[in-house]
Amino acid sequence: MKPKDNDWKQRLGLVYSTNPDVVYETNEEPEAETLPPHRQKLRVRIDRRNRGGKTVTLVTGFQGSEADLKELGKQLKAQCGVGGSAKDGEILIQGDFKTRVTELLIKAGYSQTK
Repeated sequence: MKPKDNDWKQRLGLVYSTNPDVVYETNEEPEAETLPPHRQKLRVRIDRRNRGGKTVTLVTGFQGSEADLKELGKQLKAQCGVGGSAKDGEILIQGDFKTRVTELLIKAGYSQTK
């Protein structure tokens, strides 16, 4: 095993092995591969429910890794000049920015935005 692969937290169920080539298998699923922008089917909509009367712009339908989702959310928040969050395949932008977000996504190559 390589030193950086020898993480004791990952081997909590393994007591002892004399095999120098032992590979500890976990039940974790590999993270989804991010589809290219032209294959993403994103939906942009306005939401007011359960938000204390505040309006937010939701971008749903992102297929890919959590890191890529957060990067896209960061770009959209910066270009709109507002806050928000990105988690669980959803980007939340504070405020009513549906047309602006749609334009930015089309400019970035997400041609199938609705």
